Amino acid sequence: MAVKIRLKRMGKRRSASFRLIVSDSRNATTGRFVEEIGYYDPTTEPETYEIDEEKALKWLNNGARPSSTVKSLFKKSGILAKYHNEN
Repeated sequence: MAVKIRLKRMGKRRSASFRLIVSDSRNATTGRFVEEIGYYDPTTEPETYEIDEEKALKWLNNGARPSSTVKSLFKKSGILAKYHNEN
């Protein structure tokens, strides 16, 4: 099973917010997911995000691949640096 960490769109039209989810890459973006690890709201100034660091590192160590947007959020929060220091 190829596991991805990606964004799931939530909210109303023109005021989207996103949840960071871990799901099988074959499932739809808004479909079934394994675990929710955080949220991201780009509409606020400055943009708001919160990521459960322990869960994110656990999934990265288990081989989950983050999408490009999630990877940039991980860089901003310092999770990606911790992951590379561990390995």
